[in-house]
Amino acid sequence: MTQAKRQSRKLGWRFVFLLITVIFVFLALVRNVWVDVYYIPSGSMEPLLLTGDRVLVSRTEFASRPIERGDVVVFDGRGSFTPLNSGAGPVADAVTGVGQWLGLVPNNNIYVKRVLGVAGDTVKCCSADGLLEINGVPVTEGYVHPGDLPSELKFEVTVPEGKLWLMGDHRSVSLDSRSLLGAPGGGLISTSKVIGSPVATVWPLGRIHAIDNGRRALP
Repeated sequence: MTQAKRQSRKLGWRFVFLLITVIFVFLALVRNVWVDVYYIPSGSMEPLLLTGDRVLVSRTEFASRPIERGDVVVFDGRGSFTPLNSGAGPVADAVTGVGQWLGLVPNNNIYVKRVLGVAGDTVKCCSADGLLEINGVPVTEGYVHPGDLPSELKFEVTVPEGKLWLMGDHRSVSLDSRSLLGAPGGGLISTSKVIGSPVATVWPLGRIHAIDNGRRALP
């Protein structure tokens, strides 16, 4: 009788382990193919996204259409916004990676910004009226953080094929393409680095809502 109980308990643990494995594989598939969750570590996209928000990101948003001006995109900043190697070591990187995958800690290599220029666009700041210009046309950006200027840094950039010019909505605190003008690549991000687009805030509970990224606000 004791042997039967031990055998039953052993089979029970195997079933639990198998179930957990299946769940993790399923979640990994979902998060790598369809949707993922990312932590917002800063206020660079306020008021659209707040520090501490967890956002649901669609990985398929740009599978059926090109990235357009005004789109809010989540992208891998390694090699542009951040160095290719963290230098923390393989063990620390692995532990951090698990926490990032579970959404418990921010991924410092992942950024969210708004697309202000796609291939062929000339983006300039600022016009005589103090507005951002895209292809010579001044644009009114209703999504910019209240009280912020379109940009305190003057610039004029023409976006080459396969690249994007990105800026945060909270212009006065955002690390974005403007901050990398003197770096290799000139602040331009490859379209291949785009992971997807945030479609909803899922945490905290009081901020659960669909995200209107304001894409229609730009010509």
